[in-house]
Amino acid sequence: MRIFKLFAWTTAFVLAVAVISFFWYMRSRGFSAREKPAAYETFFARHLRQMASEPGANNLKNPVEPAPLAIAEARDHFADHCAACHGNKGNGKTQINAGLYPPAPDMRQTETQQLSDGELFYIIKNGIRFTGMPGWGGEDEENWKLVLFIRHLPKLSPKEIELMKEINHLEE
Repeated sequence: MRIFKLFAWTTAFVLAVAVISFFWYMRSRGFSAREKPAAYETFFARHLRQMASEPGANNLKNPVEPAPLAIAEARDHFADHCAACHGNKGNGKTQINAGLYPPAPDMRQTETQQLSDGELFYIIKNGIRFTGMPGWGGEDEENWKLVLFIRHLPKLSPKEIELMKEINHLEE
């Protein structure tokens, strides 16, 4: 029983020191959205994003065929609704994203491209709490087309970027 009490008090002390240290660190550093997040913040944000999808969402398969027309429709939708934060190229280099915390990811990079179609669909439709990503709802077919376009982002042509600029007048 004595060992249990010692263990409990030691654990409580270590936990109290950790909590006090965390609050001291955050108080001295602040919560500015302009600062680059620390490694632990990035780690937790990525894991929370994985938890944001409902169970089974990562197993959903995109029912929309990757036809050129579907990708073109999604491109125009993305340009009109998504590029203000994500940028026409999907790199997140926009004035709005510069002030977001956590920032919208570069959707061409592995961290986003490795998400399953179901996870992307769920994020588009339902958003992610405590981020700038709202849940858009919308028609399932439109959202699945956006998943196709997100997969297409690393292969965007200069002509496609020009077509997007005609819609939203964003310069990157």
